[in-house]
Amino acid sequence: MNIRGPFYFITKKTGKALWDYKMIGDGDKVIVAVSGGKDSLCLLKIMQERLKFVPIKYEIVACHVDMGFSWMNTDILRSHFEKEGTSYTIIPPPDAWQDEKDNFGCFWCSWNRRKAIFDLAGKIGANKIAFAHHMDDIIETMLLNLFFKGEIGTMMPYQDMFDGELAIIRPLVYVEEHELTCLAGLLHLPVIASSCPHADVSKRTLVKGIVADLKRHNRNVKKNIFRSLARIRQDYLPDIAPD
Repeated sequence: MNIRGPFYFITKKTGKALWDYKMIGDGDKVIVAVSGGKDSLCLLKIMQERLKFVPIKYEIVACHVDMGFSWMNTDILRSHFEKEGTSYTIIPPPDAWQDEKDNFGCFWCSWNRRKAIFDLAGKIGANKIAFAHHMDDIIETMLLNLFFKGEIGTMMPYQDMFDGELAIIRPLVYVEEHELTCLAGLLHLPVIASSCPHADVSKRTLVKGIVADLKRHNRNVKKNIFRSLARIRQDYLPDIAPD
């Protein structure tokens, strides 16, 4: 099966995002957060391949935060990293996470993994952290904030942290989830399926279903929601004081 077409197409989209938002510069040290899912494994592969032809030099370190879940086989990831010749590290979550287990949930898990990666960046001198959030994640987060928080906002493609000492980048913002699903299969990536008990009952899953229903009426609905973030019509927004 020829994978050059799909891989080229998605890599081109990723390159456009990197260029549009000036995500990476010469000499950067980039941690690529790898959960073991399709999105992060695809991002790592794309970032590695780009090193072969882009006119700048940057360093990549793959990082997996081992939260100790029984379904996560870190040996599979370790073998994949070594086979690909990728610099990598597998680290535990912050020490305090054990005290917070009673608050287990999506936010708890995400926060502790991110905290561990922030700490690693300081230790190894990395100035960028790449997360594999894609277009679907961006629009779902916007709708989650709209529906459940009463505010308009979402994840940023490029976000400075700690007074500019560190930046979060999301190179897959122009890529849709179904494209990554296809690519992961074509590349035979060792995707580790999540058995998280919250996966099928989260608000994000609910919003994903809403978007899928809307897409039956308009195939461009996801792109329209994404593009709307840059097409805010101030003259048509009412001046409503917050409660």
